[in-house]
Amino acid sequence: MEMVRVVFLTVLMFFVLVTVHEWGHYYFAKRAGILVREFAIGFGPKLFSYKRNETQFTLRLLPFGGYARMAGEDPEIIEIGPGQTIAVRLGQDNKVKNIYLDSLDTRRNVIRGEAQYTDLENELKIRLDVDGEVTVYDVHPQAMLIKGTQQTQIAPKDRQFGSKTVGQRAIAIFAGPVMNFLLAFVLFAIHLQMAGIKIENPTYVKIGDVSANMPAEEAGLQKGDIVVSINGEKIGGDYQKMISLTSASKGKEMQWTLQRGAETYNVSMIPRSMENEEGGKVGITPELPTRPAGFGETITKSGTAMVDTTKLIFIGFKQLINKFNMDDISGPVGTFQMTGQIAQQGIQYLTYWAAILSLYLGIFNLLPIPALDGSRLVFLGVEALRGKPVDPSREGMVHFVGFALLFLVMIAVTYNDILRLISG
Repeated sequence: MEMVRVVFLTVLMFFVLVTVHEWGHYYFAKRAGILVREFAIGFGPKLFSYKRNETQFTLRLLPFGGYARMAGEDPEIIEIGPGQTIAVRLGQDNKVKNIYLDSLDTRRNVIRGEAQYTDLENELKIRLDVDGEVTVYDVHPQAMLIKGTQQTQIAPKDRQFGSKTVGQRAIAIFAGPVMNFLLAFVLFAIHLQMAGIKIENPTYVKIGDVSANMPAEEAGLQKGDIVVSINGEKIGGDYQKMISLTSASKGKEMQWTLQRGAETYNVSMIPRSMENEEGGKVGITPELPTRPAGFGETITKSGTAMVDTTKLIFIGFKQLINKFNMDDISGPVGTFQMTGQIAQQGIQYLTYWAAILSLYLGIFNLLPIPALDGSRLVFLGVEALRGKPVDPSREGMVHFVGFALLFLVMIAVTYNDILRLISG
């Protein structure tokens, strides 16, 4: 059951990080009036899918990322050529609600004819020749193109990504990383509330973890016990003194006095040696005393954690550039493995790790690397400066090449992660 819990918490953490990021893109795209065709978590085959309003919400097999697919970002839906036979179904307002492209003989309550002219982006009109009689039909702005079992909503020009102002598009792109920053701040705050603030100059040493099959466990020590004295010497808040006395007593019996709640009890323990460790060990980890964090402290210290962690992330980027080594890079497999190990330590540590990953995800996505949000913002900045957009085909090629390179790097680091996992 412990393994199931760890796997569940690990998957849940990545699900939350990706969902929050993509929700930022989705929400501000919708606010700008952009049609969001699909909101997907993960890549690969669909596991679950449902449609709400205009958007298909999809959960896919591989939980490595996600996307909010906006109309106009990719080549739009199939065009209807002159002379093509189609069928249309009208709504109560006499506007075309459904456009059928195949299996026309099986469609019921439709008007079938030869398309002479079709504009599904600007004029929203279809001119149809039905048995020699030509009629122009208005198309509903949310009309569906249907081919087989696939239904695709049309995207009028004013619902497409490229039709919006530079500012609206920039906000829709920038919102993803911003949501990760906000999530990181919230997670740092939650961790601070769970962990508390370390007390300066503590007056006691509390036991944190008790290792299995070690003298402390055998003697009945528990997490939360307070160490009063060792061999008659008061410990107070000096946990280094506790460690020194224990280390110097390898193989010798020690007398410990501890406090559990309102009760005080005595135990005898003989510290043992451990592999690659000097001195004696009884198998306990001290837990520094803490106090609850106030509201103001939570805000300021969470902000400080954001700043300090951001500095460490950029130091890591700098070191990676100056001295590139594949062994220093971890992909999805390595990150999942590390997250699982942290999840085993408890929800408090997993929350802090999730905050770091959320902040890293936001920063990494803002780097000017093709296919990432940062690269798209660079193109929008160029468009704002020159007063006209970059050729969409050229921008698309840049993003495609960038995505392909990132995919190759991902394969390489995943392979490296698997080798490290196998070799231990």
